[in-house]
Amino acid sequence: MANAYLHYVFDLWAQQWRRRNTAGDMIMVRYADDVVLGFEHETEATRFLEELRTQLQEFSLSLHPDKTRLLEFGRHAAVRREKRGLGKPETFTFLGFTFICGQTRKGHFQILRRTRGDRMRETLRHVKDQLRRRMHQSIPEQGKWLKQVTTGFFAYHAVPTNSQALAAFRHHVSVLWKRTLSRRSQRANITWDRMLKLVKAWLPPRILHPWPAQRFDVNHPRWEPSA
Repeated sequence: MANAYLHYVFDLWAQQWRRRNTAGDMIMVRYADDVVLGFEHETEATRFLEELRTQLQEFSLSLHPDKTRLLEFGRHAAVRREKRGLGKPETFTFLGFTFICGQTRKGHFQILRRTRGDRMRETLRHVKDQLRRRMHQSIPEQGKWLKQVTTGFFAYHAVPTNSQALAAFRHHVSVLWKRTLSRRSQRANITWDRMLKLVKAWLPPRILHPWPAQRFDVNHPRWEPSA
C-alpha cells in the first residue's frame, strides 16, 4: 500500500517536475521509501528538494532529517572539490551498500559499491549465535546451513567492486566456524589445514554478479509470429 501511495505522491509528481523544470540530466531510483536522485545542475537539485518537502507536507509526510542529504557526487566531483580545497567526495548508502566515487586501474571514473559495515556485522552476529545453538550438530549439518547463509549473502552483495567485503565475510564465517568446532571439547582443536578443507567443501567461492554491460547484453530468442 505504501508503494502504491508513493507512486502517486512521489513518482508521478517527480516525473512531471523533471519535464517542466530541468535543463540538465536527472535520474531517479526508488525502492519502497528509499530514494536516490541525481542532478546535473546543483541549482535544480536544491530547488527540487525544497519543492519536494512542500509536496510531501500536503500528504502529511516528511523527509527523514538524518537520511536526507544534498551532496556532490559523480564523475567530476573529485576534481571540482580538489579545486575548491575540499576533501574527497562524500559517500552515501542505499539498499545495504555504500556508494563511493572511485577510479579504475586505468584512472577512469568508477562508482564503487561496498557492503555496509553494520549490515555485515549484523549478519555475522546472527551466524555466531546460530553456531552456538548448532555446536553439537554434525559437521555436514553445520556446513549445509553455513552454505545457505553464505550463498544468500553473496546472492545480494556479490557485485563488482565489492570483492574485499565478500572475502572478509567468508573469512569471518570461517573463523566463527573453527571456533565453534574447537569448543566442542578440550580435545577437539581444529587445525587450519583441516579447516581450509571444510571451507573449500562447504562455503561457496566469491562469485560476482556480472558488470551491467555484460548483464544486460543478452539476446533472447523470440518465437512469436509478430516478432
